[in-house]
Amino acid sequence: MRVTLAAVGRLRAGPERALVDDYTTRFARTGRAIGLGPLSEREVEAKGNSDPASEAPLLLGACPEGAVRVVLDERGKLLTSPKFADRLAGWRDQGRGDVCFVIGGAAGLAPEVRDSADYALSFGQMVWPHMLVRVMLAEQLYRAASILSGGPYHKS
Repeated sequence: MRVTLAAVGRLRAGPERALVDDYTTRFARTGRAIGLGPLSEREVEAKGNSDPASEAPLLLGACPEGAVRVVLDERGKLLTSPKFADRLAGWRDQGRGDVCFVIGGAAGLAPEVRDSADYALSFGQMVWPHMLVRVMLAEQLYRAASILSGGPYHKS
């Protein structure tokens, strides 16, 4: 199952970019054998007016046709890492070819993006910087692939 990370803004060179690249590489290496990956990023930017309404069509268009659409939103479901891994495996085992994780900009997601989602995932009720959410998601995707491939996990 291919994984797309659709996000508002460009992640420039720096510590966040280095971490996303590292976890993307690890995910590709670990996920390949279990039918997960590759992980690709699609960065979008609204010209001039950067608000959730103008970003919505760009984010929706960044997801592959027929993909499971997962929005990152503080109102979404809180999952443990093993439950997140199970969720990914479930979509893969249902024959879904693509999953697209959607990360909004600094002002969040437009209601039509949230409403179009198949699933809403939360990393907690706190609001996280959207660039840091990319790092956290990339790490959790790698961790999910590690869990599903039988690798060690620090909590059972």
